[in-house]
Amino acid sequence: MAEQITESLIDRAMDRMRTAWRDIAVAARLTEASVRPDLPKSDATVIRQRIEACLDGPGGEVSARARAAELGQLYLGLSPTGRLRFLQILAGEFGLDRQALAEQIAAYHEASADPLETLKAEDRLREALEPPRVKVLGQMTGLPQGLKFLVDLRAELLARLDGDPALIGLEQDLRRLLCAWFDVGFLTLARITWNSPASLLEKLVAYEAVHEVRSWQDLKNRLESDRRCYGFFHPRMPDEPLIFIQVALVNGLAGNVNALLDETAPQGDPQSADTAIFYSISNAQQGLRGISLGNFLIKKVVDDLSHELPNLKTFSTLSPIPGFRDWLDRKLADGEPRLLTSAEHDKLRAVAPGKGGKGALKTLLDTPGWPDTPKIAGALEKPLMRLCARYLIQEKRRDKPIDPVARFHLSNGARVERLNWLADTSPNGLAKSAGMMVNYLYRQRDIERNHEAYAGDGKISASSGVRGLLSG
Repeated sequence: MAEQITESLIDRAMDRMRTAWRDIAVAARLTEASVRPDLPKSDATVIRQRIEACLDGPGGEVSARARAAELGQLYLGLSPTGRLRFLQILAGEFGLDRQALAEQIAAYHEASADPLETLKAEDRLREALEPPRVKVLGQMTGLPQGLKFLVDLRAELLARLDGDPALIGLEQDLRRLLCAWFDVGFLTLARITWNSPASLLEKLVAYEAVHEVRSWQDLKNRLESDRRCYGFFHPRMPDEPLIFIQVALVNGLAGNVNALLDETAPQGDPQSADTAIFYSISNAQQGLRGISLGNFLIKKVVDDLSHELPNLKTFSTLSPIPGFRDWLDRKLADGEPRLLTSAEHDKLRAVAPGKGGKGALKTLLDTPGWPDTPKIAGALEKPLMRLCARYLIQEKRRDKPIDPVARFHLSNGARVERLNWLADTSPNGLAKSAGMMVNYLYRQRDIERNHEAYAGDGKISASSGVRGLLSG
């Protein structure tokens, strides 16, 4: 369902961009240019000429806008091969003029004795530090849907870097530009309901990255009165959610996502709920990867819900543990000594005779339908819960947890509250997290303290229950 909707959304968005930008170029009476989809070398000259025209062409802002529209229209008409060649031209031939930069650095040092001359030299140095391609990218923001175009351009660029220094430099330029445009001060929080525009609901289905929306009825269930869905929006992209969060209003800490998403479950009363469970946070724009939005979203939603529903006392996630199974498989492949306790060895070998403890663990995890086999699930529970607690709390890289979801919530000031056994037995949940999920608790009075301890010393806040799992 999501794939079909995504393809339809992309096609419609590109058609709207092409039409709007073609009209701008035609209105400015620009000579229509054409290039073949794969942008062979003989056509690349046209792209260079159009980029140079964006930089140095005659006329005022209207003419500059029209030239940017024509250039963007040419890009949209290219194949994946042609787009890569386009980006290589923009990155490699319109980057930083290092000779000019060196001259301005020298001029800055020479002017250091005169304060006024130093200010002028600093200004010239700043100009020299900005590659010409940044001006071209900046012109795109003035076009209809131009900001969305740049977001999508970065998404495509991120997938094509492949260690190319010029492309990496272009991506960094784009990232800085988008960081400025997507400062949290420009964003608005909006609730998404079943009565929201159909085009927005389609995007909710297409962009859901944690728990796939199976049907329109499934989506309707996620938007009922005992549920909330919020998104961050930018005024220049009003119909495009940047990131969205789905919330279940329940009583007590939820520990099973299948129960939360059960369409047959009775509808709860939001006024009597005491807990808000954030069970899905999805970035809707790949081109904004690495630009922090989610931490502000959670804080805004907590504030919004606290005012709407004063009965809510607990704010927690029910989160996946996406890297656990890969980490565990590596440990098993490496044959790490003392990965399992002697008691765990004995219990696992009893269920999988003829194998050592680690071999038995691997075999049982790979057994189809193992969560429905009590003997296997019973043998796996204790070692997996202990190892998962170790993975979340002790396994680090550069003093930060190796799990990306853990890094996100801990950096926002949350606490690792509870591990939940067989909380997500979907194929994806078993493949990524061995069926486990974790609650990250957002206690308002502790958020800032937890954040400071984590940011400053890498200290992870975790409940005694989770820490107790480490001892087996």
